[in-house]
Amino acid sequence: MIEDRLTGLDASFLHMERAGAHMHVASTILFEGPPPTHAEFRDHISSRLHLVPRFRQKLRQVPFAQGRPVWVDDPHLNLDYHVRQTALPVPGSEEQLRNLAARIFSQQLDRTKPLWELWLVEGLDGDRFAIVGKSHHALVDGVSGVDITTVLFDLEPEPADPPVRPPKWAPRPEPTDLKILGDALRERATSPREIVRGFRAVLRGPRQVLRGIGATGKMIGVGMAAPSTPFNVEIGPHRRLAFMRTDLSLLKRVKDEHGGTVNDVVLSVVSGALGNYLRARGHDTEDLELRAMVPVSVRAEEEHGALGNRISAMMAPLPVWCEDPVERLRLVSETMGDLKGSGQAVGAEILTKITDFAPPTIASQAARLQPAQRFFNLVVTNVPGPQFPLYVLGRKMVSIFPMVPLARRQALCVGIMSYDGEVDFGLIGDYDAMADLDSFALDLEGAIEEIAATLPAAPKEKSQRTMRTRARNGAVSVK
Repeated sequence: MIEDRLTGLDASFLHMERAGAHMHVASTILFEGPPPTHAEFRDHISSRLHLVPRFRQKLRQVPFAQGRPVWVDDPHLNLDYHVRQTALPVPGSEEQLRNLAARIFSQQLDRTKPLWELWLVEGLDGDRFAIVGKSHHALVDGVSGVDITTVLFDLEPEPADPPVRPPKWAPRPEPTDLKILGDALRERATSPREIVRGFRAVLRGPRQVLRGIGATGKMIGVGMAAPSTPFNVEIGPHRRLAFMRTDLSLLKRVKDEHGGTVNDVVLSVVSGALGNYLRARGHDTEDLELRAMVPVSVRAEEEHGALGNRISAMMAPLPVWCEDPVERLRLVSETMGDLKGSGQAVGAEILTKITDFAPPTIASQAARLQPAQRFFNLVVTNVPGPQFPLYVLGRKMVSIFPMVPLARRQALCVGIMSYDGEVDFGLIGDYDAMADLDSFALDLEGAIEEIAATLPAAPKEKSQRTMRTRARNGAVSVK
């Protein structure tokens, strides 16, 4: 296999990008202190770019769709294009930052260039600045994205080791269309890895098919049950963004008191927020159970730091009908435990691996078909981030809000990332279908407060953080 050829899963994210459904992942990161200059920030990124060589490469398509695209060095790489600078108007509120980040997130990446951008945002109130970064999903998934973040940033305000001069980089000559086509055809016919894999498939076929049918059948069977909701409508290219914060220690206390995992607690409060949001708008939630597609990393320990996607998924039932927060958590914990033991995630991984062997045109159609079907109502992705502070040019990172792409007929997505004791929620909504996204953020805050109220002697710090979040979102004022 050509080393820099996209996997079937990575390529599927390119095929899914149409009709306003952009397939890039992003984040809005807040820092303490005065911002660096654009030149300082650009030069800092330049000094680390050799650690993420894919950021110097662009995509080339195989002529006549005879193979999956390949990564090639970009001979015209210009960091001034990829590392940009902008500023918020006075007063520099988080609402203004969210609006800016949503506009940046709404723009498709230029496929003729390396598929990433970093925006340095000045003028944020409270002596802060922000970085809005986005990379195409074909380049990076959530877990490997965290690894890139820890590479680009420092572990201390002033690293003990002096900066190492990056090695000189000279792009490899860009291949011609004829060479790219020839490589794809030759790989298909002669690659030992593909031939061996083919023989193994013949020998293992009967057993793998039986196991695969059972596992993937469970996944698809569960997903097909997703009901019709106001979140599953046609979407446009424009987005809204909302922030919400809470303490990781609070979620852990809930988990310790009532059982389950931190991820179960997150799914239960998202369920509660969805139920309250729907009921407040006159929708009947009796016996209503939504489906969330929950990505699961299958990246091995030795693969951390590598780019590309190593993810699977489970279709998690969300009991939005249940208004009791403790009972709702119990239901989520039970169903998630059953799903983990059912082989559903294994089934999803088998499906993603199959795309490595499908003809590109068939894989393209399959990727386009999947989001058109109502296998799930929304994506809820919870990525564990570093539980220690990170710095860029001596400035401390204080929050990181993930921004996850919407698929076709998916008007809402809940992205969650934990960092240094905080859990940050990045809520992405279609601009038209989720015009009241801030209201959903308040419903999510309310669901967290509701489950926190069941804890013995809950500390006051929790409610103070929630009030700060609401004030920054422009929902209420603190007296």
